[in-house]
Amino acid sequence: MGSTTENTVEFYQNLGKLFYAIAASDNNVNELEILSLKRIVKTEWSSFEDASQIVDVFDWLNADQEYDADICYKNFIAFKHRNEQMFPDSTKKLISKTANEIASSFAGRNKSELIMLARLDLEFKNEDEK
Repeated sequence: MGSTTENTVEFYQNLGKLFYAIAASDNNVNELEILSLKRIVKTEWSSFEDASQIVDVFDWLNADQEYDADICYKNFIAFKHRNEQMFPDSTKKLISKTANEIASSFAGRNKSELIMLARLDLEFKNEDEK
C-alpha cells in the first residue's frame, strides 16, 4: 500500500467521484449541485487537509462528461472497502450529509439520486453491523 499522503489524496479523489455520481445519477449535473458541493466543502470539509481535491475531481469529471455515475459510485465503494480505516463514523456522517445536500440542492431529490443515496446509506450501515 502507498504512503499515507497518497492514500489521503486518493481518499479525497474518491469522494469527488462519489459526489459526482450523486449529482450525475440523473444524467444531468446542475449548476446548483456544483455550487452546493463547493459551499459544503468550504464550510464542512475545511479542516481536512487536501479536501480541495474533492472539488477538483468533481469538476474534472463533470467537464469531461465521459464518466458514468454508477461506475464512479462503484469506484468509491471499492476504495472504501480497501480502506475502511479511513471511514470512521464521523466521516461517514459528513459524507452522507454532503451527498444529501448535493442531491437536495436542485428541485429536491429525484428518483435516481434517492436510489444512489439509499445505496450509500446501506453501505455505511452494513459496515457498522460487521
